[in-house]
Amino acid sequence: MTQDLSALAVSRDRQLADLLRSGPVVPVITLERVEDAVPLAQALVAGGLRLLEITLRTPAAADAAAAIIRDVPEAIVGIGTVLTPKDLERAQGLGARYALSPGATPDLLDAASRSELPFIPGIATASELMMALTHGFKTVKFFPAVAAGGIPALKALAGPFPQARFCPTGGIDEKNAKDWLALPNVVAVGGSWICSTADIRAQAWDVITAKAQKAVAAAQA
Repeated sequence: MTQDLSALAVSRDRQLADLLRSGPVVPVITLERVEDAVPLAQALVAGGLRLLEITLRTPAAADAAAAIIRDVPEAIVGIGTVLTPKDLERAQGLGARYALSPGATPDLLDAASRSELPFIPGIATASELMMALTHGFKTVKFFPAVAAGGIPALKALAGPFPQARFCPTGGIDEKNAKDWLALPNVVAVGGSWICSTADIRAQAWDVITAKAQKAVAAAQA
């Protein structure tokens, strides 16, 4: 059984590494209307951002994610705000390529360690990171990034945990994203500034594409 879980962990790590190469900036998306899902995803892909996080924060979220998976094959859809093992099953059933959580309970980590779906648990402390690593998860979400200590915190964690890789989310914006990405233990950043609720409600797809292009250029620089 231990060997089986180890093999799953290696497979998940490889899949996740491949996914994260698709883009170091992950738009964190909250959709209130299913009809906005496809044009939003198309706008982000047009701007160079393929790796998306659809949060399970609204009643429309699951159907919106399903619509993007069905109609925008260029997009790589992950399900965020995964809080329970049931949420993880739901993400896999939708056809998500990966899943993310703002935190991680023992039950969720146990379920994720038995799943083939690449999963990024959330951590805010060294103890939480140790628990994630013990369950085989080397890539974690640092959340809430700025409130939990910001860049100095990740620099400090690099010492005792050189094997850990981070996707900081929470307080990341166009002004500081490049500073986070400059850290050697950061593989990607997540943020909602690229597709704000106001822009989505206004269906300002051209604005969102322009923000995506700007984020890609900043990350590359």
